[in-house]
Amino acid sequence: MKKYYYLISIQYLGYRFHGWQKQPNVKTLHHMVDRTFNYILEGQRFKTLSSGRTDAMVSAECAAIELFLFEPIEDLNAFLELFNYNLPQDIRALNIQEVDNKFNIIQHSKVKEYLYLFTYGQKCHPFCAPIMTTILDDLNIETMKQGAKLFEGSHYFKSYCYKPTDNGIYNRTVLLCELVENTIYTANYFPEKSYVLRVKGKGFMRNQIRLMMGTLFDLGKGKLTLKDIELSLKEDYNKRMDYIAPASGLILKDIEFEPR
Repeated sequence: MKKYYYLISIQYLGYRFHGWQKQPNVKTLHHMVDRTFNYILEGQRFKTLSSGRTDAMVSAECAAIELFLFEPIEDLNAFLELFNYNLPQDIRALNIQEVDNKFNIIQHSKVKEYLYLFTYGQKCHPFCAPIMTTILDDLNIETMKQGAKLFEGSHYFKSYCYKPTDNGIYNRTVLLCELVENTIYTANYFPEKSYVLRVKGKGFMRNQIRLMMGTLFDLGKGKLTLKDIELSLKEDYNKRMDYIAPASGLILKDIEFEPR
């Protein structure tokens, strides 16, 4: 039977979900998306794949899924509208496009941009909790900015992988890593100042960005030095960074599929 392939961009607030991947007895994003497809497709055969799996409570501005069907979608705009009408309010589909059978959402080369939103030094409004991490200790932001730049380029990131193995591929390239004042997200209950760690790259390991952020928090608190970060990115470094920053501050900002 002929298959039809569709690429769908979605965004979601991950705070009440146990991550993307389907798991028994818990609410996940993939389960919710597939349940919605099952309803609107009225029993048609389908399959969905994601461009990557986000952890519990991680949000996304622009994630991507591939939908496989055995019958074509006649009106893409109407289908997108129906899909959104039946999704819960913390998930939204942005657009849909047909792709050919050469497109593979998992293997296709892509660049991902992540943001990590945080503030420090004060207790914040509870409404901040779904997308912003609050560090109550004082942080040296200028030193953290210097530390973030050390992650740019090609390095050995084994110290920034959750439960690494001896045969993993830890030489990775970070295209951009910078810590800047937050001007992207605003709300009247946000603190006066907040900050964003921006990270771009082609491939990230499990909890890599949260471990990088946790290391920068320890740097800002004075528990680590810039030299410690430099050493941690070398192959002969035998310690593990163990501060995994909270998941709720992490946001998948964008995915760019590179042309073949």
